[in-house]
Amino acid sequence: MFSFKKISTVMCAGALALSLGACSSNSKETAGSNSGKKEESTGYPTKAISVVAPSGAGGGWDLTARSFTKILSETKLVKQPMTVENKPGGGGAVFMAEYATQQAENNEMLFVSSPPIIINNLKKEGNSPYGYKNTTPLAQLTKDYGAIVVKKDSKFKDLKSVLDEVKKNPSKLTFAGGSAPGSMDHLISILPAYKYGVDPTKIKYVSYDGGGEAITALLGGNADVIGTDASSVKEFLKAGKVRVLAITASERLGGDFKDVPTAKEQGVDAEFTIWRGIFGPEKMSKEAKTYWEKTIDKLVQSPEWKQEVETQGWELEYKNSSDFKKFLGEQDKQVQQLLTALGMQK
Repeated sequence: MFSFKKISTVMCAGALALSLGACSSNSKETAGSNSGKKEESTGYPTKAISVVAPSGAGGGWDLTARSFTKILSETKLVKQPMTVENKPGGGGAVFMAEYATQQAENNEMLFVSSPPIIINNLKKEGNSPYGYKNTTPLAQLTKDYGAIVVKKDSKFKDLKSVLDEVKKNPSKLTFAGGSAPGSMDHLISILPAYKYGVDPTKIKYVSYDGGGEAITALLGGNADVIGTDASSVKEFLKAGKVRVLAITASERLGGDFKDVPTAKEQGVDAEFTIWRGIFGPEKMSKEAKTYWEKTIDKLVQSPEWKQEVETQGWELEYKNSSDFKKFLGEQDKQVQQLLTALGMQK
């Protein structure tokens, strides 16, 4: 026979059990809630990010990729490790083929590109079946300009002296660049001559994998003139190793290039803007695309990125994913017109 004391003890024990059960339930709910928050905060990216420069070291793509990863890491905007990979070949065409066919869903691999992603897809010689439409354009970061460059001790002192020589004998001088025939450096190299009335198809052009190799060829006497992006020759200009004869900008640049005249100043209407941007895979997940859109937007507004752009001699020109994609469509038409005029369209 139970006493009231026993009944009271049982009731207390039951109440305690219910209380503990409720606490346990609440604890689980809280843990689940926190777990949900934790899972949300540790979503993409969960792995290391690779940013590919589809060229050798030292060129504009390589420098852009390294600056991009450096500032994102230093500002802690991206907490996962970031590495830069150089994958040269065909002025970016070799990597593009691999990326479009084998990495189409690889959210952890981004790459840097510029007009060659359009040019390679449109040109006749060595063209690529893949272009910007086989990617997810994420952002335009900067703009740069073409530069016509010779060794410091070259006999050529200005653009006109080179063009006059080429007009007499188009194949006498060797032009070089860090991209394949019909690609960006080639267009920069021959554009002034074309505008000067020279048949561009008769100009001798030698291609190298990346601007760094092209500059080495120039300094080693294997090329007379190179056409490349201005930012990649900045350090060589400061070191007194090269002479920049012309910049393909609409007006003279400042900083280290303040004494370099534009082609237009010298009576040659040759303008060429080199944008650089970041791309993701064609089938990039919505989560990854949204992450990069937000992260890059924060990057370009940071003082660290603005300082890096200034240090590299670039000009900051940011277009978000939507605006960048629209711009690429417009430049696609412009490049088609230029290649057609040069007889290099496919």
